[in-house]
Amino acid sequence: MRIWLDGALRDADSARVSVFDHGLTVGDGVFETLKAERGMLFALTRHLDRLTRSARGLGLPDPDPDEVRRACAAVLEANPVPLGRLRITYTGGLSPLGSDRGASGPTLVVALGETARRPDSTAVITVPWVRNERSAVAGLKTTSYAENVVGLAAAHRGGASEALFANTLGRLCEGTGSNVFVVLDGELYTPSLDSGCLAGITRALVVEWAGAKETDLPFEALDQAEEIFLTSTLRDVQAVHRVDGRTVSAAPGPVTAEAMRVFDARSGEDLDP
Repeated sequence: MRIWLDGALRDADSARVSVFDHGLTVGDGVFETLKAERGMLFALTRHLDRLTRSARGLGLPDPDPDEVRRACAAVLEANPVPLGRLRITYTGGLSPLGSDRGASGPTLVVALGETARRPDSTAVITVPWVRNERSAVAGLKTTSYAENVVGLAAAHRGGASEALFANTLGRLCEGTGSNVFVVLDGELYTPSLDSGCLAGITRALVVEWAGAKETDLPFEALDQAEEIFLTSTLRDVQAVHRVDGRTVSAAPGPVTAEAMRVFDARSGEDLDP
């Protein structure tokens, strides 16, 4: 495995980031995960735009999009896999211990790991912890991911692949690494960005391509929904067949099946929509 680190490809065994890197010491970093299929990345431009928005949200310098593109291309060429998870990580770099950022400049890492296609449907659980929609980092894709690690571990203990959060107002928000859509009275909805959820790339495409409505939803909408599905870079559109102890009768139901069909068709026509 070869990894891009600060300007060059390196063997995974010799790639080293300082123990004083701000991404390690305080989680001062942002990242993107992209789907790599047969050496091609999906929605690279949208992911780079979000990487820049997240970096600005933390006060990091804008990443150089040309350098990131070169890094992605080099890593893909060096590590051919049929289906992969490409990860771009951009941190505050070498810094003193504590929250103050150093002057050495950011660290850029691009790595690739092989993955498998997700099942067409999955189980989810709800968790008692909430997203803070008023947080300084709400909506940013940061490396401060401990909340998601805890939530996902709880999901796995419950025989599920994802955990869903409400926000502080008791409204439906998102999963640990996914956005959520519900069908109510035959209409497709997803929480608005005001809920504090991440502006998912797949989420945005499904809203555009499948005509979903963005709105405030009570957390209890999960109990009332006729259909539920998740979206993310590696899930694409994935039906939910169980929420906690409730079986969702249609998985995938007609609305979800159509969203899956449209996403597969449109994403296949344009790799950088």
